[in-house]
Amino acid sequence: MRVITLNVQGIKQAAEKGLFDWMVKQDADVYCLQEIQAKEYQLDDAIYHPDGYHPYFFDAFEDDYSGVALYCKKPPKAIMTGLGFELCDFHGRFIQADYDKVSIISMALPSGLKDDEAQSQKFHFMEHFLNHLRKTLRKRRQFIFCGNWSIAHKTIDLSNWYVNQKHSGFLPEERQWLDVIFNELGFIDAFREINHVDHQFTWWPPYNRAWSLNEGARLDYQVTTSELRKTIQAAVILKDERFSEHAPLEIEYNIEL
Repeated sequence: MRVITLNVQGIKQAAEKGLFDWMVKQDADVYCLQEIQAKEYQLDDAIYHPDGYHPYFFDAFEDDYSGVALYCKKPPKAIMTGLGFELCDFHGRFIQADYDKVSIISMALPSGLKDDEAQSQKFHFMEHFLNHLRKTLRKRRQFIFCGNWSIAHKTIDLSNWYVNQKHSGFLPEERQWLDVIFNELGFIDAFREINHVDHQFTWWPPYNRAWSLNEGARLDYQVTTSELRKTIQAAVILKDERFSEHAPLEIEYNIEL
């Protein structure tokens, strides 16, 4: 099974750049998209419904917020949306597809870059989401959480990391939160499980030459429950695909849906 996650930063703009033609050619089993920035009723055009895939959306109530989507080759047994708190559900930040033994999620943490209030909301989301992760450990199934986590974990995951230690996305509290997830709870950073090379980024800021100079951050993850560790076979960041400021992250698992 191959899963690709991508923050599209507007599904309509990404479609104009050839997103869906590329998706069909790439032929992954599941695509997890974030920051759709559109309502499901606005996506009736055939371009948003590529042959061979079943789309599922969770809208944000306001167009300028996230919205997430899943494109699945095999229809899941169930779709779950939201996590029961406003900052997630009002802004369309979580959708889950349940298969026999594994659930695949498309999700997006809020960014704290705007101001102190935005960072406070991000911490609020992180607190609720950590509680959710603890609950998943009691489930009799495995999970893959895909999306924009808005945090670079280690110094190898961010260019110019030293000067960014006081900026949202690399704050000590954010990085410690990921430490709890990976070290205390035992979740797996699927990309880093098999790739330990530095300067492997999924996002580049929108200024000239950031992409060409590879000055960015690894903000996009596929995070799995521990029992999936041995199923992770390959991981690649598809940097040359330019549909937004983020690059697609592809992970291959030895799993049959």
